[in-house]
Amino acid sequence: MTGTIAILGLGEAGSALARDLAAAGAVVRGYDPAVPEAEGVVATGSEAEAAEGADLVLSVNSAHAAVDVLEAGLAGLKTGAAWADLNTASPGTKRQLADIAAEHDVAFADIAIMAPVPGRGLRVPMLATGIAAEIVANTLNSFGAAVEIMTGDAGLAAERKLLRSVFFKGLSAAVVEALAAARAASCEDWLRKIIVDELTAANAATVDRLVDGSVKHAVRRTAEMAAAAEMLRDLGVRADIAHASRNQLDHIARSRDRQQS
Repeated sequence: MTGTIAILGLGEAGSALARDLAAAGAVVRGYDPAVPEAEGVVATGSEAEAAEGADLVLSVNSAHAAVDVLEAGLAGLKTGAAWADLNTASPGTKRQLADIAAEHDVAFADIAIMAPVPGRGLRVPMLATGIAAEIVANTLNSFGAAVEIMTGDAGLAAERKLLRSVFFKGLSAAVVEALAAARAASCEDWLRKIIVDELTAANAATVDRLVDGSVKHAVRRTAEMAAAAEMLRDLGVRADIAHASRNQLDHIARSRDRQQS
């Protein structure tokens, strides 16, 4: 399979994707103002220059730069080229990018990277939505990628990724905070075992138990998490998650009271 793909942003993720695409036979043109080109990548001096002659442009920068990168790269796009944004941006930003692309008759795809790129490279699971989702998926998959197409407008892939992030990154933050407190209390091994046991035993019923229990016992758990936050303060540990949990439970309790009154 041959084809020309431009990659804008050659950080950890962009460089890994660029190397794998080049190794698979793609002509890869790259640009990053702060990072040297990866091995096998044609060096260029700007977003527009990198996009020249490309059949597909992959923007792998950052959410705050996504719009500027698109607007800078549009000048170099040939007719019929597709633009895919792989940045972890909000659904609203993805829709904004799609609108800008549409104003210039450019097919756009919202691509959500669903797992860490290091160690996986081009085989990292990706989800594609938007007008150009099928084009992008077919192009990248022909080089060995793992892009799944999701029917719908740009922004839906980002939505799925970020919904997952609320759960997984929130869980990670809770574990980090809890273990830091346990370490300060000289019982880290004990709590680590509890965490491992709970995660290992989790199943569909676990989710129901977590949700139902939070609603049913919101008042009691609000007080419990306030006490937990106080304990973390005494241990000299930040209580970000404990405070957030207390506030969420308090909101649940108040909302339930209003509904019942």
